Amino acid sequence: MASSAVTFAIASPNINATIIEAEEYQDLSQRYDVRGVPRTVINDKEAIEGAVPVGVFLDKILDIANPSPVPH
Repeated sequence: MASSAVTFAIASPNINATIIEAEEYQDLSQRYDVRGVPRTVINDKEAIEGAVPVGVFLDKILDIANPSPVPH
C-alpha cells in the first residue's frame, strides 16, 4: 500500500503520500483509529483496511476525488 501510494503521488501533483509507522506515532494511530496495518486513510474521509490490489486502491482514490452525484 505504501509503495502504491508513493507511486500515485509521483505520478500526480494532486496526490500526496505520507507513510507513518504506527508504533512510532501512536498519537496518529489513535487519531486514525489504526487497529491493524496497513490502514490507508484517504483525505481524512475514508480508510482501506489491509492490503488491496492496486486497481482497487486507485478506484477508491478516484471515487473520493470525483464523487458521483447523489440522485434526487
